[in-house]
Amino acid sequence: MAKKVVATLKKEGGNEFVKVIRTIKSAKSGAYSFKEEIVSSERVKDILAKS
Repeated sequence: MAKKVVATLKKEGGNEFVKVIRTIKSAKSGAYSFKEEIVSSERVKDILAKS
């Protein structure tokens, strides 16, 4: 699955997007999970700041 995303991001015009992986702690169980998003490179700081 990751290979498809990387290949898509390397296409022409794909350099404007990045894959952001965040860890999220569940309030119920205390376990950690990962949330993956593909966002434009301009929005990365906004996405990470809202965590």
